[in-house]
Amino acid sequence: MTLYSFQDKYRRLQKELLFGALALGGVFGLGTIWYLLVEKWSVIDSAYMTMITLSTVGFSEIHPLQDRSRLFTIVLILMGLITIGYIVNRLTEALIQGYFQEGIKQRQEKRLIDTLEHHCIVCGYGRTARQVAVEFTAEDIPFVIIDSRTEQLEEAKQLGYIVIQGDATLDECLISAKIDKAACIVSALTSDAENLYTVLSAKTLNPNIRAIARASTEEALLKLQRAGADAVVSPYITGGKRLAAAALRPQVMDFVDGILTGTERTFYMEEFLLDPQFCPCVGKTLSEARLRSKSGALVLAIRRSDGDLLGGPTGDTLLLAGDLLICMGTPEQLRELNQILGPIRLFPALRPPRHR
Repeated sequence: MTLYSFQDKYRRLQKELLFGALALGGVFGLGTIWYLLVEKWSVIDSAYMTMITLSTVGFSEIHPLQDRSRLFTIVLILMGLITIGYIVNRLTEALIQGYFQEGIKQRQEKRLIDTLEHHCIVCGYGRTARQVAVEFTAEDIPFVIIDSRTEQLEEAKQLGYIVIQGDATLDECLISAKIDKAACIVSALTSDAENLYTVLSAKTLNPNIRAIARASTEEALLKLQRAGADAVVSPYITGGKRLAAAALRPQVMDFVDGILTGTERTFYMEEFLLDPQFCPCVGKTLSEARLRSKSGALVLAIRRSDGDLLGGPTGDTLLLAGDLLICMGTPEQLRELNQILGPIRLFPALRPPRHR
């Protein structure tokens, strides 16, 4: 049973059950009104006669019936049997196909999505997005997958991921993924045009979201950057660079891979955004802040608010408001560094790594 067929059949089943319930109520009302007006019975007697007739329990008539009312009662029994049989048939189909269980599961997933904050949205579930999902899972980062293809979503659901079926280029689909509360969106759709539309929609709905997009060509890379993407990755360009680096500097690449990805890492790299409202180190030099001696984490680089990157900062480097610190250390060291810098957020508002 595919996701498309389930959603379509579930909506159809709901309409059919509602129709059956309304039809049964209409038959009940018709019988009550007949006995009330034609036989001049009381409302209680009319409703009771209609109920025992529709339920076919076999009770005798409350009062003697005229011939026309007996004929009507025969028709009423047939109408009741047809209506109740129709409802029972729909309910049996729902139980056999598991619509009720699946419906409950989908409502639970929707409630879970509604509670998400500072999560990531992954658009598409192809080869690239699969690896993104693996890395997010390894880092315990909450994320939602959006895709329109049934097979891919079924595979993602089997792995326990939260999924939404729909077109990520549409605003309503992004809104259902709570983009207004999301910290990051990764557009890894197969088409560059779709990635472009997704980035534009995401930035319109949430200007503060960090948008990362996949590009197949250099032209698409430039267009996505102009559209507002914070980072654009071309698997072909990046793959070629990594292949060359692995050939020329294999040990360096092994070290970099070991701190960037994977679940069995000893060292991690994280980014910390200095907020002057909370960070006590703003305005101090690295020597005065004593980040290395207090936490053990190493500050590798500092990205200034104007975009300048300072690699290998010295003890005399001044920490300014809006600086982005790129640090390396163990999970414990990075957590300690986060405490020293104050209750600030990790960029892009993701949780610090957890010890495994």
